[in-house]
Amino acid sequence: MKIADFVELLRPFTLPAPFVGVACGGIIAAKATGAHIEGFAIPILLAAISAALLNGASNIFNQACDVEVDRINKPARPVPSGKVSVKEAELAAAVTYFFALLLAAIVNVYFLALAAVAALLTILYSWHAVRLKNYGWIGNATIAVSRGLLLIVAGWSAAASPFSPAPWFIGSIFGLFLLGAASTKDFSDMEGDRKYGTKTLPIIYGVEKAAYIIAPFLVVPFLIIPLGVWAGIVPGAAIFLSLLSLWGAYTAYLIVKEPKKMALEANHPSWIHMYLIMVVGYAGFAISYFA
Repeated sequence: MKIADFVELLRPFTLPAPFVGVACGGIIAAKATGAHIEGFAIPILLAAISAALLNGASNIFNQACDVEVDRINKPARPVPSGKVSVKEAELAAAVTYFFALLLAAIVNVYFLALAAVAALLTILYSWHAVRLKNYGWIGNATIAVSRGLLLIVAGWSAAASPFSPAPWFIGSIFGLFLLGAASTKDFSDMEGDRKYGTKTLPIIYGVEKAAYIIAPFLVVPFLIIPLGVWAGIVPGAAIFLSLLSLWGAYTAYLIVKEPKKMALEANHPSWIHMYLIMVVGYAGFAISYFA
């Protein structure tokens, strides 16, 4: 396997979000507990790299499992195009998972446990024997937990005990967001998913109804932030992150305006907006702890 093929398997444009999310979670924990961030710089960095590698490993494993589906939906990818064999992709996924968990073990036992849970969920999402991806909302929930809820909690655990309400509250915001937003990638994959029995929301409800179902998930999570401020779970400055609901509303508008267009574009603008909203949200929460 060529290095370029391995990098393509990783889908590197998806890696900044988990890196930033975990890094911000660690920074927030250090600031919230009054610790010196400099003292946790290395654990936080290792945790962020581990999270990015876990995301990359899950991307590779998904492609190894989805080769038949991708021959229809994404034939130019390394595995369906024949540049990389299924066995090579499986080996690359295993090695990447190993190094991700090795780094997690160096951070601390809390981060390792959370990373292991996230890794297991991503495997169950794609693995043929279980394939949670096939079961509509269950597949979305798997992504929401592994790439939304646990991301901030894991990052927090790199610098402090995760048994605090703040990381779970913040993580729940992004988990709820992804519960709907995860489906933005499914619209353009309907042909192959339908043929091989993958029941994503656009297939279950149809393109237009699915668009309206997921739209609130892009807005409502950020409207919950004031409750966290009122309860003293997150700092007062975090209330400004409620404005992300406007960005989410615009993204929802793009989806419901022309839902059929999403089924034709592999990289619909809504997917890019969804990703950027998460990154800005992570950074915004970290900044709010310094205000």
